[in-house]
Amino acid sequence: MILVDAAGVTMTRPGRSLFTDLSLTLSTGDRLGVVGVNGSGKSTLLRVLAGRVEPESGVVRRGSGAVVSMLDQGDDLGAGTVRSVVGGDWRAEAVLDRLGLTPVLDRDVASVSGGQRKRAALARALSTECDLLVLDEPTNHLDIEAIAWLEEWLAAFTGGLALVTHDRHVLDRVTNRVLEIDRTGSYVHEGGYASYLEGRAERAARAEAAEAVRANLAKRELIWLRHGAPARTRKSKYRVARAEELQQVARTDDVRAEDLDLHQGTPRLGKHVIEMTDVSFAHPGRPPLLEGVDLLLGPGDRMGVVGANGAGKSTLLGLVAGELAPTSGEVRIGPTVQLAHYDQTGRHLDPGLRVHEVVCGVGVKPDWRDVRLMERFWFDADAQRAPVELLSGGERRRLQLVALLMTRPNVLLLDEPTNDLDLDTLRVLEEFLDDWPGTLVVASHDRAFLGHTVEDVVILDGSGTAARRPGGYAAWADERLAARRRGRGGGAEGSEPGAGARAGRRRSVPAGPKPRSRSTLTRLLREADKEVQKLARRRERLHEQLLEAAADHQELARLGTEEAAVAARLEAAEEAWLALAEEAEALDA
Repeated sequence: MILVDAAGVTMTRPGRSLFTDLSLTLSTGDRLGVVGVNGSGKSTLLRVLAGRVEPESGVVRRGSGAVVSMLDQGDDLGAGTVRSVVGGDWRAEAVLDRLGLTPVLDRDVASVSGGQRKRAALARALSTECDLLVLDEPTNHLDIEAIAWLEEWLAAFTGGLALVTHDRHVLDRVTNRVLEIDRTGSYVHEGGYASYLEGRAERAARAEAAEAVRANLAKRELIWLRHGAPARTRKSKYRVARAEELQQVARTDDVRAEDLDLHQGTPRLGKHVIEMTDVSFAHPGRPPLLEGVDLLLGPGDRMGVVGANGAGKSTLLGLVAGELAPTSGEVRIGPTVQLAHYDQTGRHLDPGLRVHEVVCGVGVKPDWRDVRLMERFWFDADAQRAPVELLSGGERRRLQLVALLMTRPNVLLLDEPTNDLDLDTLRVLEEFLDDWPGTLVVASHDRAFLGHTVEDVVILDGSGTAARRPGGYAAWADERLAARRRGRGGGAEGSEPGAGARAGRRRSVPAGPKPRSRSTLTRLLREADKEVQKLARRRERLHEQLLEAAADHQELARLGTEEAAVAARLEAAEEAWLALAEEAEALDA
């Protein structure tokens, strides 16, 4: 059954177009992921598909009797208790429970936190019986357990699905088509998130080849102009015009594809960075969020903070940043530390300022480093002059991040940094952090981001305890998955959550492994090489720290354990790289 058919749809915002002449059909069983840089019109498109706004041009037809349920980032829940605004029946209460809202069911919706209101809006969308489910950033404000449950729920949903999310695991698991919106147009990739990555890589390769041809033509034209035969007194007007045209052609490839040292000028850290000793914290009249926490961070450490909503992740970062005072204990900050905190609300942005004024200051002309950094995060020459008031919510978060990085910190605290950021910005941020020489602390529910950026995790259990776990997010997640499987009484592969739903959805796929394409293998080899280099650098830093800590037996023991874990991960990463290299060689044979 066709649920919605959009033909020739165009939407704009003041000063520029969002998308033009976009056509798309969604039927029962379609599971569409919508991706694109912040400000490209993803949320606007979802509202058009759901019938909440009319397109400026084009036609949108909906199936007869098709019921649409939507989670919009700007949803207004109205007045009443959480239970009543969501629906109140057993289905709604079951969803509310899985999203961690049972303790606030009978509280007025106006009295709960912003994150709880977002989860209540999601619960209302999921518990509404519908043919087409439209979700805009549903994983924002969910903890890891709730995201895993949402994946299972969406995998089993039999209607049509249109989804915008920054969570790459969710995209990979629940979509079978991806619509990519960028400044050159819109592209539909059949086959889900992996197909989108492959298609985008191939398109970038074609653009690079076309750019090389254009550059060579321009070079030949310039040589002709400058070194034409002496006997000729006049050059062909056509060839002069052609040369000028070739020089002025605007490149349409990704401005962030160029190499750029985003952390140039980062101040060097001394030996002492951050130390927490027996730290406890409690809000007045409430049980302690943190009790007796001991934490030591050295130069170059990369630590993730994980735990359920309300376990104290933001509180821990606030204590490290000095924005909160501990109820007891002590937080010591090293003398060379220059700290920056990217929190969930972000710094205030004056809507009357322009982008370059937020980044560089009013009356300050951006230098080439400022311009390159803004371009790298998708603020091109026109966007740099755009007023803040015209930016989307995601663009504002991206601008807050750029302004923070401009301060050149050597200790960076990121609190849910992936909320409202597009996938391209997340990749750039991951690349930045990959070679960044400073100390990083990340509180996040984004499994892919944690897997790319941190080397060990601190686990907050919600009862005040904080336990450090070497080996990074992946090691901790593997332990949790094994524990869940043991709890279900089996370890078969099919017992993974949602495996049955996935198998049913993909039953038409032929048996046997499908050979991967050259572009896919190239991308995987590049990622594997980055992982090997990152782990090798981490092991070298640990060797240096072991030498410095020669007189501290406890620190030697801790560093030795961590070094062994990193060495094992490095060996596994090298083996993975070799396997991919052999597969690529076999493809060429």
